[in-house]
Amino acid sequence: MSQILQQYAALPVTGREGRFQVLLVTSRGTGRWIIPKGHPEKKMTPSSVAALEALEEAGVSGSIEPEPLGRYQSTKRLPSGEVVACNVTVFRLDVSEHHSNWKEDTERKRLWVPLIQAARFVDDGGLGTFLDELSL
Repeated sequence: MSQILQQYAALPVTGREGRFQVLLVTSRGTGRWIIPKGHPEKKMTPSSVAALEALEEAGVSGSIEPEPLGRYQSTKRLPSGEVVACNVTVFRLDVSEHHSNWKEDTERKRLWVPLIQAARFVDDGGLGTFLDELSL
């Protein structure tokens, strides 16, 4: 693992203090539960990238926080088969719209879970620990 990639993720949430739910999606390759994330895009802020990924991967939109909630580390398997380290910066997305059709709706499943249980579902490097330690 020679290179380190940067990714920006959205943590789609709904609810209020003590009763937050988060939206998880399946990864395309393995079907693991993750949060929507993607790589930096030219001329887009990190939070805008995260919001776009939430729309494309999970079919949700809303208000994205410009400052990150935090970060975690993960790995990504490239098309070449190489596994590289990823630093993932996470932004809170307060969901106001659920779309019935979206870019990757045939490739992914989505699941709302209580924040206090979310870490049990995910399989994405340090995401479980990140969710366990998160307080919204």
